[in-house]
Amino acid sequence: MQQDRRHGARYVVSFPISVKWKDENGGEIVEEGLTENVGPAGSLIYLPRKLPTVGAKVDLTVTENLDDEVTVTAQVIRLERNAAHPQVALDITDGMRIWKKKVWQLAAETVAGIKPDELDDW
Repeated sequence: MQQDRRHGARYVVSFPISVKWKDENGGEIVEEGLTENVGPAGSLIYLPRKLPTVGAKVDLTVTENLDDEVTVTAQVIRLERNAAHPQVALDITDGMRIWKKKVWQLAAETVAGIKPDELDDW
């Protein structure tokens, strides 16, 4: 039985991101995408074109606040190769404190600030 290693709430929020990694030939790849959900120690992200390989180390930059971008190092733990919506699951390996303070807390505040849709009177 696999144990779930997640600790703390995960928030469904779309922050713009940039992901940088090296391909098998050592060439640098940079892809832009969005977070799908944000947890205290990782994120599920959407990358529309290229995906890094499982186990790869990547630099993840959250560009939601252009005056205060956050860059952390993460490891790819899973890929979802859905052609219409490819996703990458990441565990933060370096920069955890800044991730929790500036990204995870922002995700919590963003979700808390979203008001439910008004019910339509029929």
